[in-house]
Amino acid sequence: MASGKSACNLCHSRGKARFPQKIRMAYQPIVDIAAGRVFAHEALVRGENGEGAGHVLAQITDENRYNFDQTCRVQAIETASRIGVPTAISINFMPNAVYEPANCICTTLRTARKTGMPLDRIIFEFTENEDMTDHSMLNDIIDEYARHGLRTAIDDFGSGYSGLNKLARLQPDYVKLDMDLTRGLDSDRRRQAIVRHTTRLCEELGIAVIAEGIETVGEMTAVRDAGIHLIQGYLFSKPRLEDFYRDSEILKAFLPEDRRTGAAPETGEWRQAAG
Repeated sequence: MASGKSACNLCHSRGKARFPQKIRMAYQPIVDIAAGRVFAHEALVRGENGEGAGHVLAQITDENRYNFDQTCRVQAIETASRIGVPTAISINFMPNAVYEPANCICTTLRTARKTGMPLDRIIFEFTENEDMTDHSMLNDIIDEYARHGLRTAIDDFGSGYSGLNKLARLQPDYVKLDMDLTRGLDSDRRRQAIVRHTTRLCEELGIAVIAEGIETVGEMTAVRDAGIHLIQGYLFSKPRLEDFYRDSEILKAFLPEDRRTGAAPETGEWRQAAG
């Protein structure tokens, strides 16, 4: 591992290559259906004029990767603070943009202090498919973030070849099941078995499971029956540009289209709909 001074110099030199576009953040809720409240919001990058993530990510190069990663962290925290997001926020990060965990987290910590964002309300998620050849570095990142009270999550779990290997090596706080596992889950018994046993495995390891890509009440019911209560997907909301989802909106996801406007339903209705 590099010394603090050499690591800072490396990060500084990498950071000189600026990302060529201004970015903004959209927020998508992760709903706790057991508690009937919004658990967190994932911060998703958008272009200056609201362009999708694909447009933005296509401009990443080896030279500007570090600056892009740091800019996303700052923008996610500052925007959430400015618009008043009341929940935890989940920020995607690039492990390959981290050169020395203790130094590369400094900007995040400084931004959290400046905005008054509690560190225990920040989750960092990384994709299982991220090309990480140095697993010891990923362990160092997770350990360093945990030392500051930050939480971590493996995103798109089940989409890559090394999922179980990562669980054997790492100790994240959350695993986010890939939408290819959850899409149409209510009509696929094989995937139901996979999701159910994956959830039980994670429980034994002390890892909470989040189901991504949930679009229908049937899919939500299937993941709930598998033991998952943290849900993310269009069933509740698409990502909202510089805006967030309210607890009062949750029940509307279970109502017919003609009842999704107007006053929020009563708590008793929510309990009945959510099962």
